[in-house]
Amino acid sequence: MRNTKRRTKEILDILDETYGTEYICYLNHEEPYQLLISVILSAQCTDERVNMVTADLFVKYPTLEAFANADVKELEQDIYSIGFHHAKSKNIIACANKLINNYGGRVPDTMDELLTLDGVGRKTANVILGNVYNIPSIVVDTHVKRISNRLNFSKNSDPTLIEEDLMKVLPKEHWILYNIQIITFGRNICFARNPKCDECPLNHLCDAKDKRMAK
Repeated sequence: MRNTKRRTKEILDILDETYGTEYICYLNHEEPYQLLISVILSAQCTDERVNMVTADLFVKYPTLEAFANADVKELEQDIYSIGFHHAKSKNIIACANKLINNYGGRVPDTMDELLTLDGVGRKTANVILGNVYNIPSIVVDTHVKRISNRLNFSKNSDPTLIEEDLMKVLPKEHWILYNIQIITFGRNICFARNPKCDECPLNHLCDAKDKRMAK
């Protein structure tokens, strides 16, 4: 199915109608640095699990300085249930120190600066740009990757290339919303396995190879 501006607009209109246009962040936080830490923790982990851990973590470490001065072994135990706790604890402490020493405690608002932080890649940086600074950005997580391929918005598997493809296809004012809507869509309808194609509001606009035909 060839992409056209009309088809793209119809897809986005349906997503707006189905999932709304409110900006939602699924990771609980009060401060920008807390969101940054939460996103670092979220690699290979669900948002629900991260929120369970950070509920206590942000009480135990109430400031950026507290994270910067944390004992790496103790922090490993604090985040043990999240997985990859060795690397994540080191990255969080190093990231906190770099924020304090290089950026005066402020989370940067540019991609280049964010990428200088330990544990931060383009996905994490885009989460910060969109959720903290409302800067149009596209977060390519597992849902966005899978569904963008299914919708023929991208044929690539590399997240950076998918991001570039989506930036060409989607209107800039819809970049952040697309992230939010597709996450919900992916969690509720467009599963990696056995998607609920018979309940999908985009069924008539999708010709994915793994599309399930109605019985």
